[in-house]
Amino acid sequence: MSDSERLTVFYDGACPLCRREIAFYQRRRGAEAVAWCDVSALAGGEATAGLSCEAALARFHVREPSGRLLSGGAAFARLWEELPAFRALGRAFRLPPMRWLLERCYDLFLVLRPWMQGLVRRAGA
Repeated sequence: MSDSERLTVFYDGACPLCRREIAFYQRRRGAEAVAWCDVSALAGGEATAGLSCEAALARFHVREPSGRLLSGGAAFARLWEELPAFRALGRAFRLPPMRWLLERCYDLFLVLRPWMQGLVRRAGA
């Protein structure tokens, strides 16, 4: 299966928090059907059509095989749908009230992310 036929996950491999979370997902059953793109390893410009590396590093994104880009909570829900252990959770977060809740939680995470990254870096030192 080519990358264009798979869900593609764009993540910040330079972020210790993101790296750990992605590694967790990559160890799950079904992860082999997902294309994983470490945007921090790219030279800049576009991560994929319509998504700059800067935007991809600032917020979690996935690209569906159709080419549609999703970000934030919607992107996590879509990734979860691909992984059998999380499929029910991903489907639940497609529902409007749950989608709204997940997006607000993701917005809060983005505010806390720099502080959390510092904690992970100190814990690893």
